[in-house]
Amino acid sequence: MHAELDTLEAKIRQVAELSQTLRRENIALRQQLLTAQQDNKQLTTRLEAAKVRLNALLDTLPEDA
Repeated sequence: MHAELDTLEAKIRQVAELSQTLRRENIALRQQLLTAQQDNKQLTTRLEAAKVRLNALLDTLPEDA
């Protein structure tokens, strides 16, 4: 009986440690996701600005007749 309790205790300890590890990884992944979303928003803004500048430049080119 004592051996079974020791085994159960070890398994519970492993589950608790795994839970803590996964919690830390989850926090890190959430931060990485937030950073990636911010980067994506910034790149989208820059892309839209480049598109506006390109369209303005194209409007200044003479049309071939």
